[in-house]
Amino acid sequence: MSLFLIILQYQNPQILKFLKTIKTALISVYYKTGIDTIVALLKEQGVQIYSTGGTYDYIQRMDPTVKTVESLTSYPSILGGRVKTLHPKVFGGILGRTGLESDQREMAQYEIPAFDLVIVDLYPFEETVASTDDASTIIEKIDIGGISLIRAGAKNYNDVLIVPSRKHYDELIQLLRDGQGATSLEDRRRFACYAFAESSHYDSAIYNWFAKDDESRSLRITEAKGTVLRYGENPHQKGVFYGDMDAMFEKLHGKDLSYNNLLDLEAGLSLIREFDDTAFAILKHNNPCGIACRPTVKEAYLAALAGDPVSAFGGVLVCNRPIDLDAAEEINKLFVEVIVAPDYGPGVLDLLFTKKNRIVLRLKEDQYKRVTVKTALNGYLMEDRDLHTERLDDFKVVTQAAPSRAEIRDLIFANKVVKHSRSNAITLAKDQQLCASGIGQTSRIDALRQAIEKAKSFDFDLNGAVLASDAFFPFDDCVKLAHEAGITAIIQPGGSVRDQESIDCCDQHEISMVFTGYRHFKH
Repeated sequence: MSLFLIILQYQNPQILKFLKTIKTALISVYYKTGIDTIVALLKEQGVQIYSTGGTYDYIQRMDPTVKTVESLTSYPSILGGRVKTLHPKVFGGILGRTGLESDQREMAQYEIPAFDLVIVDLYPFEETVASTDDASTIIEKIDIGGISLIRAGAKNYNDVLIVPSRKHYDELIQLLRDGQGATSLEDRRRFACYAFAESSHYDSAIYNWFAKDDESRSLRITEAKGTVLRYGENPHQKGVFYGDMDAMFEKLHGKDLSYNNLLDLEAGLSLIREFDDTAFAILKHNNPCGIACRPTVKEAYLAALAGDPVSAFGGVLVCNRPIDLDAAEEINKLFVEVIVAPDYGPGVLDLLFTKKNRIVLRLKEDQYKRVTVKTALNGYLMEDRDLHTERLDDFKVVTQAAPSRAEIRDLIFANKVVKHSRSNAITLAKDQQLCASGIGQTSRIDALRQAIEKAKSFDFDLNGAVLASDAFFPFDDCVKLAHEAGITAIIQPGGSVRDQESIDCCDQHEISMVFTGYRHFKH
């Protein structure tokens, strides 16, 4: 008996009752990477391996004793490889129960070997969907035999260790080394859990592809990777992020990302991707408290900071250009939670790393879901992501005065910012800089009052500034207040039964106003 088993028996005398030594294995994998070490270990431990097709050819070079599944079933792979393992001698060997005498009699009668280990790596369905729109190619990457092997092995975890994906190879290798070919019931049950996670994720991906154009489809959301967060929105709440953060960010420095950090990053990246020019945004509680476009990163940062230097403390900084040393020297003067940018110039990281807890991220790929999902009542709300950004072609000038070229640039800028601010929202901008926002208010006039008061508190001159509203003006009171503040151009969706009152008020005060026809509520 190995030292490993002696220790296990000492810790729990009953454990040997549930240990199973691997004697026969079935391996059927799409990607062969990583299988070499496993085959070498199984060969060393005297395990008889059965395999299929290309997997057999690959293993045969390392272990000449490997047998084909066809030698067991007496049937060749047929229908262009669609049917290889779907046979009673294969599934009987996986599903047969060692503790049930009738199962053992039937397995002996039909000469069915018992499989103790099944290793599968499925056809790459999601990768295929991501790389082509050809339906016939996608259909052929729906795995039938592999998914059946996974479910069978998981169902009979009392007797079988099922490895459902190459991402579990390292754990299997450690298990084979530590247990010298023996697995515990706890091990097998854990891998069965992996198996059902894999099969449910795989089937959900297939369903979502088939149902992509069905508006009344069932909701199927599955993410294979979960990251436990320090806590949720508040310290007394648990929090988990489901998704692959590593695909989006390279974490260069700092503490772990929090639930609220992730919400701010979502808001910040959604906003910054609206801009082609060099842009810098500062986010607080999912709202932009500062954003500006300027020729250099340093200038953009300083202009964004000027929008609200108080709220910027402890904020999340997002830039769409690599951060250079000139900008970093200014950033380093402020306490911030997170900085994310496509890259960092020479000497920048050394400077930013001087703050121990500051989180510094390099944006790898700006990925985002095209739908959003929220819990509501006893169910879920799903909608298309708001991906519409108004352009000049969407503008309908409804007043006697038309906006100047400079005002049009600022109207486009302000409208992008208000789209990403909590409703009711008003943004004031001038020279491609956010002067102030009024956000999360229960009335539009209150949002405007808040924005004007805030802009004045930071000494902004609003004469010649523009105003963007995420929804229509229900009354002309916002126009009157905007005129008093010095605002000369307004952009809003339009659509109120009282639109004409606002238009007339603009004409009275020589304010230009454009309607876009698109509302951008954000709750």
